[in-house]
Amino acid sequence: MKKIAVFCGSSDGANPIYKEGAQLLGRELANRSITLVYGGASVGLMGAVADAVLEQGGEVIGVLPGFLQSREIAHKGLTDLIVVDSMHERKAKMAELADGFIAMPGGAGTMEEYFEIFTWGQLGLHEKPCGLLNINHYFDSLIAMFDLMIQEKFMQDKYRSMAITDTTAQGLLAQFKAYAPPSVKTYLEPGRT
Repeated sequence: MKKIAVFCGSSDGANPIYKEGAQLLGRELANRSITLVYGGASVGLMGAVADAVLEQGGEVIGVLPGFLQSREIAHKGLTDLIVVDSMHERKAKMAELADGFIAMPGGAGTMEEYFEIFTWGQLGLHEKPCGLLNINHYFDSLIAMFDLMIQEKFMQDKYRSMAITDTTAQGLLAQFKAYAPPSVKTYLEPGRT
C-alpha cells in the first residue's frame, strides 16, 4: 500500500486524544513510507495528521477545492497540493490516488466522504480497504448502526467486513494488508438468475 486517503475533522474535537491519534496515524504512515492523501487543509485533525507525516519526512498530497484555498486554510508545506473546482472533484481525485481509506473522528463532511467511498466499494467501483480509526470509541455508535442495518436487512452481512475498525493505526493498517473485498453487490433475490 503506497498511498492512503484520510478523511477527518477540520476541528481538533473536544478531547486532546483526537489530535494525539491523528499525530500517531501520521507518524505511522510516514514510518511505513505510505503517502498521505487528504483534504489539503492546515486546520484541525487534517492539519495534525499532515504535520505529523511531514515531521517524520513523509510525503503528503493535499486535494483542496479552490473556494477553500481562498479562505486561507490551505496547508503551505505539503509535498503536493492539487487544487480542484468542487468537493465532488476532490473526492474523485482522492479516490483515484489512494490505495485505501481511513476515516478518523470528524463531522458530517467526514461521514459523507467515508460513506461515499464505502458505497463505491459495495458497488464494485473499487476494491480498496475502508477503515475507521476508532479513537476514543468515537465510532462505536456507527459500528452498532452497521449491525442494525444488517439485522434489519438494509445491508448484506458480507459488507460488514468492509467496515474495518481498530483503535490504533498499527492495528488498522495490519487489517488493511489482509483485506479481501467481498463480492460486488447485486439486486437478485436468492434463487433468481
